[in-house]
Amino acid sequence: MPRTQNTSAATALHITELDLAHAPHAHAFIDLLDHYARDPMGGGKPLAESVRTTLAERLLQRNDFVAFVAFSGNTPCGLINCFEGFSTFTAAPLLNVHDLVVHADFRRRGVGQALLGAAEKAARNRGCCKLTLEVLSNNHTALATYERAGFRPYVLDPAAGHAQLLQKWLDPDTSSP
Repeated sequence: MPRTQNTSAATALHITELDLAHAPHAHAFIDLLDHYARDPMGGGKPLAESVRTTLAERLLQRNDFVAFVAFSGNTPCGLINCFEGFSTFTAAPLLNVHDLVVHADFRRRGVGQALLGAAEKAARNRGCCKLTLEVLSNNHTALATYERAGFRPYVLDPAAGHAQLLQKWLDPDTSSP
């Protein structure tokens, strides 16, 4: 059974480690991820049916995946998906926040901060040296959320500038989400 962390009795918000083998969690996971995908900041298109039907099963096969789902009462309202990586400069694991979504009906209520807190606790428990994430430069709401949680641009030396995220699709037929 998943671990639950109460974050606010006043709002009945609680954060639970995602258990994709638990059907209600798997459904909440797909629904929240689809909500994010449909948002302009998530690409503006629904998840492909093939993704909806295979993603949970594929993630269950990975040991580097950790996620948390936020509930307001019994309603899933937020999700954070993370993958463990490794920092060669510190010879230690790191945790990358791959997706953070708060349902539009629950924004500006501290859900994002609570999910980031759960991810940070998981990272510390795993002995990670840091949390990383990528964010669209025009997603000002997300940027403010991350800054409040202590995230800063990745800089090794200010003279060298900020790191940038680049991508290269390996299969031209799947070059867009």
